[in-house]
Amino acid sequence: MSVLKRVNPFSKTNNDTGFGTNATSYGGRFVNRDGSYNLKKTGVSFWNRFSLFHSMLNMPLWKFIMVIVLFFLTINLLFGIIYYLVGADGFTGIIANSEWQIFKELYFFSAETFTTVGYGRVNPVGDGVNMVAAIEAMGGFLSFAVATGLIYGRFAKPKSHIAFSDHALIAPYQDKTALMFRIASYKDNHNVTDAVIKVNMALQVLENEKLTYKFYELPLERSRVDTLMMNWTVVHPIDENSPLLGLTEEDCKASDVEIYVQIRGYDDVYSTTVIQRTSYTYDEIVFDAKFVPMFHESEDGKTTILELNKLSSYRKV
Repeated sequence: MSVLKRVNPFSKTNNDTGFGTNATSYGGRFVNRDGSYNLKKTGVSFWNRFSLFHSMLNMPLWKFIMVIVLFFLTINLLFGIIYYLVGADGFTGIIANSEWQIFKELYFFSAETFTTVGYGRVNPVGDGVNMVAAIEAMGGFLSFAVATGLIYGRFAKPKSHIAFSDHALIAPYQDKTALMFRIASYKDNHNVTDAVIKVNMALQVLENEKLTYKFYELPLERSRVDTLMMNWTVVHPIDENSPLLGLTEEDCKASDVEIYVQIRGYDDVYSTTVIQRTSYTYDEIVFDAKFVPMFHESEDGKTTILELNKLSSYRKV
């Protein structure tokens, strides 16, 4: 694959992106579209890298629910087996006639003990089963305390609720061209204020006969807005100070161009600063296109309608 052999001397190189420069060591994009980093860490043990609490906070909701349900079913199965092995004769109130029915009674007794419900028909009377029940009851309320903290943490965790257009465009702008993409805050009643955006570009070049990634901070037409209540078209003019000057679609592909975006703002619902990231690789940059308008006046002329489904809509020019 050919790469660019020149670097625009007027462009501002940014050495504080957090990424290295060894081009042969990268795999894929730097940042995923959802804002997560495309990075896997090795070299230390799994348990040193793994954080159960943060994994539970950040995993998708359906996985979180499955983990909670599977944990509840599994822990009661484990204690049900222990009760069965200790002996059903240590209980009173069991009315089952078969071994399978006895095990089911012990399983549901475990569920009642774990949740501290305790319906009362089946009761432990033996020392062994009482000891197991005491341990399970303690584990039950501790587990529910942890689960409550996780549920609250997921519910109250600040989220940016900011969406990016699927593509970045290179379109006519005034008497030149510009790189553009759109963002919008899509939640009702969430108002992001003092929004500041920073855009960097990664560009692979051939320097001293060696493949090297260069990072550039892209100057923007506007890098800050007071309130992000409408859509915002972020514009980087392609002029003599832009590393994109003179690059064609094939050049972007050959240079493995990636646009790295980070926006930070204050969310008045969470009363804290929220951050969202994304990136656009060379195949997500569309040349000679313009975004279509995504807001219009209501029929009665009293309200502005923002059509979020048009955030990524564009037309060729």
